[in-house]
Amino acid sequence: MRHVIALDVGGTGMKAALAGPDGEPLHRARRPTGRDRGPEAVVESVLEFAAELSVLGTERFGTPPAAAGVAVPGIVDDAHGTAVYAANLGWRDVPLRALLSERLGGIPVALGHDVRTGGLAEGRVGAGRGTDRFLFVPLGTGIAGAIGIDGRVEGGAHGFAGEIGHVVVRPGGTPCPCGQRGCLERYASASAVGQAWAAASGNPDADAADCAEAVASGDVRAARVWQEAVDALADGLVTALTLLDPRTLIIGGGLAEAGETLFTPLREAVARRITFQTQPSIVPAALGDTAGCLGAGLLAWDLLNRTEEPT
Repeated sequence: MRHVIALDVGGTGMKAALAGPDGEPLHRARRPTGRDRGPEAVVESVLEFAAELSVLGTERFGTPPAAAGVAVPGIVDDAHGTAVYAANLGWRDVPLRALLSERLGGIPVALGHDVRTGGLAEGRVGAGRGTDRFLFVPLGTGIAGAIGIDGRVEGGAHGFAGEIGHVVVRPGGTPCPCGQRGCLERYASASAVGQAWAAASGNPDADAADCAEAVASGDVRAARVWQEAVDALADGLVTALTLLDPRTLIIGGGLAEAGETLFTPLREAVARRITFQTQPSIVPAALGDTAGCLGAGLLAWDLLNRTEEPT
């Protein structure tokens, strides 16, 4: 059976699959990334994991994988197959496509940014299935985005399209590691909400999930922290809506796990801010932490389809 390798490399763990022609997982596996052993060891772990999957696929389906797709964090140069910068892995300018292709016997390898790859899966087989235009925004440690257009995700001229987390929503506000002040992710990411609630509650171990629970129970302090995050998020999203006019807005990541505690006030906050714009459907992501791996499989099949098109 024809199949591909799908691999999602995260800061702490790797999720992998052997994926069939429709992107369906035929086998799943996980293992730690092992970043405590250093960046070179992480690269070797990725290569070893992929090689093991190749052997397994060959044994199970009678033919080696036809291609591989890999989702990685940080800055990715899709055109040259290079992981340019991934702070949580310690990577700089890692030629991952070439390394993987060599280890896997020369098969084609597709490399993608983890959020855009996850957005590809959400758009095709998840919450945005059947939607021609969508924006996928995961709210986790930071905030990123994936712009979906007719079944593909737009990377931009230099690979930075969709970085909504660095839209300035509070000019002159909290410093951001990107060098600006007042970026969206400093106010509306899961980590930002957790930090704000830890300060407001006096509990240094409190996180965003604790804040959401306190909001649901009627805590006034938590409601204030939560609303400030929702307002900042709505400000950033309306900027994106004005520029992109998506039909569907897909919200994922840890903060989205709060369900309607997030989505009800967020829909209301966006509705209050729009004027001439059309409010899109605002829905939760459907694929959870499997999105990156599923998207990596889709990347691999897309690559095969392009390379096998008749000239």
